[in-house]
Amino acid sequence: MSDTILDNPIWSALISDNAAFGSGTDQVRFFHFDIAPFAGMESYTPENFQTLFDLVEDERVVVLFSPTPDLDPLPFDIMDAIPGYQMVFEAELPEALMGSDLLPLTDEEVPAMLDLTQLAKPGPFAERTIKFGGYRGAFEEGRLVAMGGHRLKANGFTEISAVCTHPDHNGKGYARRVLNTVVREITSEGNVAYLHVRADNTRAVELYERMGFSIRTNMNFYVLKKSRAELRDPV
Repeated sequence: MSDTILDNPIWSALISDNAAFGSGTDQVRFFHFDIAPFAGMESYTPENFQTLFDLVEDERVVVLFSPTPDLDPLPFDIMDAIPGYQMVFEAELPEALMGSDLLPLTDEEVPAMLDLTQLAKPGPFAERTIKFGGYRGAFEEGRLVAMGGHRLKANGFTEISAVCTHPDHNGKGYARRVLNTVVREITSEGNVAYLHVRADNTRAVELYERMGFSIRTNMNFYVLKKSRAELRDPV
Protein backbone atom coordinates (compact mmCIF):
# COMPACT_ATOMS: atom_id res chain seq x y z
CA MET A 1 0.00 0.00 0.00
CA SER A 2 1.62 3.25 -1.15
CA ASP A 3 1.55 6.16 1.27
CA THR A 4 2.17 8.82 -1.37
CA ILE A 5 -1.52 9.77 -1.27
CA LEU A 6 -0.81 11.18 2.20
CA ASP A 7 1.28 13.92 0.59
CA ASN A 8 -2.03 15.49 -0.41
CA PRO A 9 -4.42 14.03 2.19
CA ILE A 10 -7.45 16.28 1.77
CA TRP A 11 -7.51 15.92 -1.99
CA SER A 12 -6.98 12.17 -1.72
CA ALA A 13 -9.97 11.85 0.61
CA LEU A 14 -12.22 14.06 -1.50
CA ILE A 15 -11.67 11.97 -4.65
CA SER A 16 -12.10 8.61 -2.91
CA ASP A 17 -13.75 7.48 0.34
CA ASN A 18 -15.01 10.94 1.38
CA ALA A 19 -16.16 12.06 -2.08
CA ALA A 20 -19.83 12.11 -1.05
CA PHE A 21 -19.08 14.78 1.58
CA GLY A 22 -17.75 17.35 -0.90
CA SER A 23 -18.20 19.09 -4.21
CA GLY A 24 -16.16 20.97 -6.78
CA THR A 25 -14.41 20.22 -10.07
CA ASP A 26 -12.03 17.57 -11.37
CA GLN A 27 -9.12 19.74 -10.16
CA VAL A 28 -10.47 21.45 -7.03
CA ARG A 29 -12.81 20.11 -4.35
CA PHE A 30 -13.97 21.10 -0.88
CA PHE A 31 -16.01 19.54 1.90
CA HIS A 32 -19.52 20.72 2.64
CA PHE A 33 -18.86 23.42 5.21
CA ASP A 34 -21.14 21.92 7.87
CA ILE A 35 -18.87 18.85 7.77
CA ALA A 36 -15.40 20.41 7.55
CA PRO A 37 -13.71 23.61 6.33
CA PHE A 38 -11.13 21.67 4.31
CA ALA A 39 -10.37 22.14 0.63
CA GLY A 40 -8.00 20.28 -1.62
CA MET A 41 -6.67 20.46 -5.15
CA GLU A 42 -4.76 18.14 -7.41
CA SER A 43 -1.89 20.63 -7.52
CA TYR A 44 -1.33 24.00 -5.89
CA THR A 45 -1.37 26.19 -9.00
CA PRO A 46 -2.55 29.81 -9.35
CA GLU A 47 -5.33 28.58 -11.62
CA ASN A 48 -6.61 26.12 -9.04
CA PHE A 49 -6.52 28.68 -6.24
CA GLN A 50 -8.55 31.03 -8.45
CA THR A 51 -11.05 28.24 -9.15
CA LEU A 52 -11.46 27.53 -5.43
CA PHE A 53 -11.83 31.27 -4.76
CA ASP A 54 -14.61 31.48 -7.34
CA LEU A 55 -16.40 28.43 -5.96
CA VAL A 56 -16.69 29.46 -2.31
CA GLU A 57 -18.82 32.28 -0.94
CA ASP A 58 -17.54 35.64 0.32
CA GLU A 59 -15.98 35.64 3.79
CA ARG A 60 -15.64 31.85 3.73
CA VAL A 61 -12.69 30.39 5.62
CA VAL A 62 -11.05 27.31 4.12
CA VAL A 63 -8.21 25.15 5.42
CA LEU A 64 -5.58 23.43 3.30
CA PHE A 65 -2.86 20.92 4.25
CA SER A 66 0.43 20.90 2.36
CA PRO A 67 4.01 19.73 3.01
CA THR A 68 5.09 22.85 1.09
CA PRO A 69 6.07 25.85 3.23
CA ASP A 70 5.42 29.40 2.02
CA LEU A 71 2.46 28.45 -0.16
CA ASP A 72 1.12 31.35 -2.22
CA PRO A 73 -2.71 31.04 -2.18
CA LEU A 74 -3.68 34.26 -3.98
CA PRO A 75 -6.34 35.58 -4.32
CA PHE A 76 -7.10 34.26 -0.81
CA ASP A 77 -5.91 36.08 2.30
CA ILE A 78 -3.77 34.01 4.65
CA MET A 79 -5.23 34.15 8.16
CA ASP A 80 -2.73 31.69 9.59
CA ALA A 81 0.00 29.28 8.47
CA ILE A 82 0.72 26.68 11.13
CA PRO A 83 3.69 24.29 10.96
CA GLY A 84 2.80 20.75 11.90
CA TYR A 85 3.47 17.07 11.46
CA GLN A 86 1.75 14.17 9.82
CA MET A 87 2.19 11.05 11.96
CA VAL A 88 1.46 7.44 10.98
CA PHE A 89 0.82 4.49 13.31
CA GLU A 90 3.57 1.95 12.68
CA ALA A 91 3.63 -0.13 15.86
CA GLU A 92 1.97 -3.39 16.83
CA LEU A 93 -1.76 -3.30 17.40
CA PRO A 94 -2.26 -1.94 20.93
CA GLU A 95 -3.75 -4.19 23.55
CA ALA A 96 -7.36 -3.57 24.51
CA LEU A 97 -7.64 -1.51 27.67
CA MET A 98 -9.45 -3.32 30.44
CA GLY A 99 -12.59 -1.68 31.75
CA SER A 100 -12.86 0.85 28.94
CA ASP A 101 -16.13 2.76 29.12
CA LEU A 102 -15.83 4.44 25.72
CA LEU A 103 -19.17 4.51 23.92
CA PRO A 104 -20.07 5.08 20.26
CA LEU A 105 -21.23 8.66 19.73
CA THR A 106 -24.33 9.38 17.66
CA ASP A 107 -26.18 12.42 16.35
CA GLU A 108 -27.82 12.77 19.76
CA GLU A 109 -24.41 13.65 21.27
CA VAL A 110 -23.54 16.29 18.67
CA PRO A 111 -24.43 19.27 20.94
CA ALA A 112 -22.18 17.85 23.68
CA MET A 113 -19.45 17.16 21.12
CA LEU A 114 -19.63 20.73 19.87
CA ASP A 115 -19.43 22.06 23.42
CA LEU A 116 -16.39 19.89 24.19
CA THR A 117 -14.50 20.73 21.00
CA GLN A 118 -15.17 24.44 21.42
CA LEU A 119 -13.67 24.21 24.89
CA ALA A 120 -10.74 21.84 24.22
CA LYS A 121 -10.05 23.09 20.65
CA PRO A 122 -8.67 19.92 19.02
CA GLY A 123 -9.29 21.37 15.54
CA PRO A 124 -12.26 22.15 13.33
CA PHE A 125 -15.48 20.42 14.34
CA ALA A 126 -18.86 21.34 12.83
CA GLU A 127 -22.48 20.25 13.05
CA ARG A 128 -22.04 17.30 10.68
CA THR A 129 -18.39 16.37 11.27
CA ILE A 130 -19.69 13.24 12.99
CA LYS A 131 -20.56 11.90 9.52
CA PHE A 132 -16.88 10.94 9.10
CA GLY A 133 -17.68 8.19 11.62
CA GLY A 134 -15.82 6.20 14.23
CA TYR A 135 -16.46 8.59 17.13
CA ARG A 136 -16.10 7.26 20.66
CA GLY A 137 -16.59 9.13 23.91
CA ALA A 138 -16.06 8.83 27.64
CA PHE A 139 -18.66 10.04 30.09
CA GLU A 140 -18.56 10.96 33.75
CA GLU A 141 -21.86 11.45 35.55
CA GLY A 142 -23.60 11.62 32.19
CA ARG A 143 -21.31 14.33 30.83
CA LEU A 144 -19.08 13.86 27.78
CA VAL A 145 -15.51 14.41 29.00
CA ALA A 146 -13.36 12.95 26.20
CA MET A 147 -13.76 11.90 22.58
CA GLY A 148 -12.10 11.13 19.29
CA GLY A 149 -12.93 9.66 15.90
CA HIS A 150 -12.22 9.53 12.17
CA ARG A 151 -11.85 12.26 9.59
CA LEU A 152 -10.03 12.01 6.23
CA LYS A 153 -10.20 8.55 4.67
CA ALA A 154 -8.58 7.47 1.42
CA ASN A 155 -7.60 4.11 -0.04
CA GLY A 156 -6.74 2.29 3.16
CA PHE A 157 -5.61 5.25 5.26
CA THR A 158 -7.87 6.69 7.98
CA GLU A 159 -7.08 9.89 9.87
CA ILE A 160 -7.74 10.12 13.60
CA SER A 161 -9.19 13.46 14.63
CA ALA A 162 -10.87 15.49 17.37
CA VAL A 163 -9.07 13.64 20.17
CA CYS A 164 -9.71 15.87 23.17
CA THR A 165 -10.41 15.89 26.89
CA HIS A 166 -12.32 18.37 29.00
CA PRO A 167 -9.75 20.50 30.90
CA ASP A 168 -11.28 19.44 34.22
CA HIS A 169 -10.46 15.81 33.40
CA ASN A 170 -6.91 16.05 32.06
CA GLY A 171 -4.41 13.61 33.54
CA LYS A 172 -6.85 10.72 33.81
CA GLY A 173 -5.59 8.86 30.75
CA TYR A 174 -8.59 9.59 28.58
CA ALA A 175 -6.57 10.67 25.51
CA ARG A 176 -4.59 7.43 25.57
CA ARG A 177 -7.75 5.36 25.92
CA VAL A 178 -9.46 7.18 23.05
CA LEU A 179 -6.42 6.80 20.80
CA ASN A 180 -6.01 3.15 21.71
CA THR A 181 -9.64 2.35 20.92
CA VAL A 182 -9.77 4.28 17.63
CA VAL A 183 -6.44 2.84 16.43
CA ARG A 184 -7.63 -0.69 17.19
CA GLU A 185 -10.83 -0.15 15.22
CA ILE A 186 -9.03 1.35 12.21
CA THR A 187 -6.36 -1.36 12.21
CA SER A 188 -8.90 -4.16 12.60
CA GLU A 189 -10.52 -2.94 9.37
CA GLY A 190 -7.20 -3.40 7.57
CA ASN A 191 -6.51 0.33 7.35
CA VAL A 192 -3.54 2.43 8.46
CA ALA A 193 -4.19 5.05 11.15
CA TYR A 194 -2.60 8.47 10.86
CA LEU A 195 -3.10 11.94 12.28
CA HIS A 196 -2.03 15.58 12.08
CA VAL A 197 -0.70 17.69 14.93
CA ARG A 198 0.71 21.18 15.39
CA ALA A 199 4.49 21.21 15.71
CA ASP A 200 4.29 23.37 18.82
CA ASN A 201 2.00 20.87 20.59
CA THR A 202 4.94 18.96 22.04
CA ARG A 203 2.84 17.25 24.70
CA ALA A 204 0.59 15.68 22.07
CA VAL A 205 3.52 14.73 19.82
CA GLU A 206 5.21 12.94 22.73
CA LEU A 207 1.98 11.10 23.58
CA TYR A 208 1.51 9.99 19.97
CA GLU A 209 5.10 8.75 19.78
CA ARG A 210 4.64 6.74 22.97
CA MET A 211 1.48 5.26 21.45
CA GLY A 212 3.37 4.05 18.37
CA PHE A 213 3.02 6.92 15.89
CA SER A 214 6.01 8.16 13.91
CA ILE A 215 6.45 11.45 12.09
CA ARG A 216 6.08 10.78 8.37
CA THR A 217 6.52 14.33 7.11
CA ASN A 218 6.15 17.97 7.97
CA MET A 219 2.67 19.26 7.16
CA ASN A 220 1.64 22.91 7.06
CA PHE A 221 -1.91 23.95 7.90
CA TYR A 222 -3.07 27.01 5.95
CA VAL A 223 -6.13 28.95 7.11
CA LEU A 224 -7.38 31.06 4.20
CA LYS A 225 -10.21 33.53 3.81
CA LYS A 226 -12.08 34.79 0.79
CA SER A 227 -12.44 38.48 1.55
CA ARG A 228 -14.85 40.58 -0.43
CA ALA A 229 -13.24 42.57 -3.23
CA GLU A 230 -14.12 45.92 -1.65
CA LEU A 231 -12.33 44.87 1.55
CA ARG A 232 -9.27 43.52 -0.28
CA ASP A 233 -8.68 46.59 -2.42
CA PRO A 234 -10.44 49.63 -0.91
CA VAL A 235 -10.66 52.74 -3.08
